[in-house]
Amino acid sequence: MSEEVQYRHSISMPGLTLGTARYAEFRFEPHYHLDYHIGLVGSGVQRQSFRGETLLLTRGAIQLMPPGEVHDGIAASDGPYTLQTFRVSSALLHGLGEEITGKHYFPSQAATVLKDSSLAGQLLKMHTALQHATADRMTNEILVFELLESLFARMKQPSPRRHSGALSPQHLRLVRDFVDAKLADKIVLEDLSLLIGLDRFRFLRLFKRAVGMTPHAWLLRMRLEKAVALMTANRQMPITEIAHAVGFFDQSHFTRVFRDAYGVTPARF
Repeated sequence: MSEEVQYRHSISMPGLTLGTARYAEFRFEPHYHLDYHIGLVGSGVQRQSFRGETLLLTRGAIQLMPPGEVHDGIAASDGPYTLQTFRVSSALLHGLGEEITGKHYFPSQAATVLKDSSLAGQLLKMHTALQHATADRMTNEILVFELLESLFARMKQPSPRRHSGALSPQHLRLVRDFVDAKLADKIVLEDLSLLIGLDRFRFLRLFKRAVGMTPHAWLLRMRLEKAVALMTANRQMPITEIAHAVGFFDQSHFTRVFRDAYGVTPARF
């Protein structure tokens, strides 16, 4: 039975690698990693030896494997198993971890397996979303922030910072004016957070509380609504020009998200 292994390296998030694999006969000999691993079994069972113990990893389990820990892995039965992994570099983990927890360093965690089917399901969805995400840096940043925040909240070592309040109308006006002026350009989370003088994680939380959407979802809708306005005002304007004018650099991506939002393609609107 053939093995299937794919790795995706995030262009917009250096230090993040996503793994998607289906293993049947392949055996991981004892090994270790230099980055932090978050592993999720989607189906089947993986048998793993670690520190003299044998673990059976099934769907609903989340394995957290810090750098340097020696372990192996093989299918636990005659059937195959699927494995989704997040490989997070130390630099990326420390940088985002500091924004989320407020610590000046991210303490190393011992390897552990969390039995939490609800959180495992959320992480599998995030993995799929990141696999299909475009090179949009803001999309990926928000997904990775939410991934790490979910894990820190579950482990409480360290816990995410709590942020009270929300952005003021003046803050939201600053964001709106900036987006109106830069809509055709690439906009990243840091661009918006710096307008208010906040770090990215705090801005993300306060913006969502004030608006009810993530900054990326709000920005995406703004681009689509501006596209609709252009299409309505000038029926002869090519779809490609409209897409570029509102910040989409890939017409197929524009068409897909437009159809998801309005139920029809731009050409049929």
